[in-house]
Amino acid sequence: MSKETGSNEYIQSMFRLDDDIAIVTGGAGVLPYAMATTLARAGARVALWGRGTNHPVDEAAKQLARELSLPEERVTGITVDTAHEEETAAALAETRKKLGMPTILVNGVGGNRGKSDFVDIDVRTFEEVVTMNLLAGLVIPLKACAREWIAAGQHASVINLASMTSYKPLSGVWAYNAAKSAVMNLTEGAAREFAAHGIRVNGIAPGFFVGHQNKALLIAKEETGELTPRGQAIIDHTPFGRFGVPRDMEGATLFLAAREASGFITGVTIPVDGGYLVHNI
Repeated sequence: MSKETGSNEYIQSMFRLDDDIAIVTGGAGVLPYAMATTLARAGARVALWGRGTNHPVDEAAKQLARELSLPEERVTGITVDTAHEEETAAALAETRKKLGMPTILVNGVGGNRGKSDFVDIDVRTFEEVVTMNLLAGLVIPLKACAREWIAAGQHASVINLASMTSYKPLSGVWAYNAAKSAVMNLTEGAAREFAAHGIRVNGIAPGFFVGHQNKALLIAKEETGELTPRGQAIIDHTPFGRFGVPRDMEGATLFLAAREASGFITGVTIPVDGGYLVHNI
């Protein structure tokens, strides 16, 4: 066996996910879709979950299968609002029927609505954002999956999407700040509770990536690449001097999903931020 062959076999044994089934919530979103692509490339069967309002999740699943030349039975789209426990339980049952028992859960649901001074907070909108990022984005899907994993004695890996606001609040996005700081807190708490069952719970905190929801907030003129004042302030604060691109999420996703690579790691949140959190003067 050549040294190169041995090296390739070692890498494959460390990171392949051929026996895994992944749920990716918010699966039609830019970053969750990129994470789902990574898991599928590594061999996992993937269920994209989403509400299907603005970006139909079944179309996203078909697109993923086409892009990777995969048989459609390896990728499925399931329409579900993970803010509702009954819908989430039904989506989990459908996933098991189509693909089998999931072993990976990526909690990718999230987003923000609006920006205001604290004294102008709209309480109803605040509640909606917290529900989207914390209940739909972590609590309800993890509760549903963990209950079944524990009952079945199934080891699993959970990856929660945190944020730069998990560490430091950004101006004007109060509900998003609160929810994403809670995501990192509950990642640690759940990791402690589920460790005895072989369920690892970790997080990824993306820096600033341009997605469907924040494009207008960051980019003033898409055709020229001109940034808004907020977008420019972010770039000035990021040592790498650019926004993240979906590919930047691949390595951390694969590492945390693969039990051979990260099987003794739980309760951590990895920033993928171009150095945003270490900025200084």
